[in-house]
Amino acid sequence: MKKIIFSFILLVAITANAQEKEYNQWSVEAEAGVHKVGNKFAAGYYEATPSLWQAGLGLRYMFNEKFGAKLDFGYANIQGGEDSLPFETNYYRTSLQGVVNLGNILDFKSWTNTFGLLAHAGGGYSAHKPKSPIDYQNKDQMLNFIVGITPQIKLSDRIALTGDLSLMDHVRQSVTWDGTQDVSAFRGFYGVMVNANVGLTFYLGKKAIHADWYSEEDVIMSKLDSLDQRLSKVETDMNDSDNDGIADYLDQEPNTVANALVDSKGRAVDVNNDGIPDTMLAPLDARYASKGDAQGGDFIKELIDNGYVNVYFRFNSTTPENYSLQSVNYLIIYMNENPGSKAELIGYADELGSTSYNQNLSEKRANKVQELLVASGIDAGRLSVRGGGEDASVDKNSSGARQLVRRVTFRLK
Repeated sequence: MKKIIFSFILLVAITANAQEKEYNQWSVEAEAGVHKVGNKFAAGYYEATPSLWQAGLGLRYMFNEKFGAKLDFGYANIQGGEDSLPFETNYYRTSLQGVVNLGNILDFKSWTNTFGLLAHAGGGYSAHKPKSPIDYQNKDQMLNFIVGITPQIKLSDRIALTGDLSLMDHVRQSVTWDGTQDVSAFRGFYGVMVNANVGLTFYLGKKAIHADWYSEEDVIMSKLDSLDQRLSKVETDMNDSDNDGIADYLDQEPNTVANALVDSKGRAVDVNNDGIPDTMLAPLDARYASKGDAQGGDFIKELIDNGYVNVYFRFNSTTPENYSLQSVNYLIIYMNENPGSKAELIGYADELGSTSYNQNLSEKRANKVQELLVASGIDAGRLSVRGGGEDASVDKNSSGARQLVRRVTFRLK
């Protein structure tokens, strides 16, 4: 038995110096089930069909995704059946076996990621010690030869449920399984045993997958998917959603209003520090300056009612954009100068997300602006709030257009 263990260690040590694999190679197997001994009983002795119980424990190492080796240990308790004279024998086994991953060789991956199939064969050392009716001082020592097949069901990347059916034969058996008859004259293959087991395989290692389930094609596809995601991110980062001439991933103020003039760091130019990009002020001044001078408060009311004064919000957020807070200030100034005026606050959301979610978000945005107005001294009784839900008036595939509809607008009364 020492030679078998040493051979396994030497075999693994030789292959361990190979190039590091992309998958785990070690696993531990535990199983238990029933067995049936085929022959070598004295007259009057029989075993139950099937007979309980037997168990096994194995350590397996895969050289690659198709071939490996395992060192395993087994135990069986052999007792007489109902029509047999009473007897009991303990059986012990250790074997060094080669393993073939039939699942990968037969390309199970083409139709399943859950089921696998292993085949194994090898040989080793066995011993059995009859306990009754005759107690032997020494075990009967034999050589075993084993072949089997192991279906697998993958439960996770770390555990698989297995079944196993193995056929063993023995040479150099000296006494029958019941321990009552000398059969040393028959030293050839004459001690058949069949094992049927259910068990678990535990995969060891730091990699994401074990060789049992590894597919080079899957790895290639995974790398291609990862590369595609990286390329998509680069394309997204290179977007200039606010049209300020600076890619979003470099922009220190990526939510700048579209077409706003920016400095070298992507921040909107606001010389007078009023919170509104200067390039927005110029068109407004040109369009409304003379009209505003002539009509005073009526002009401001018209400006607000026509939707030129809005509070804009970040994506999926109730936090106003800093540059649009000045719009709140305009309403505060107007309502302070016109004590009898009232205002309706209407919140909106873009089309991304469910209708019910966006309705709720639009209401929260309107309530947020109301909180700011009340905190500034405007009586809550002068304010009414409602959510306008989704604003579908723009192309929802355009990030710049969506920015325009994530807003709260005002109506003066």
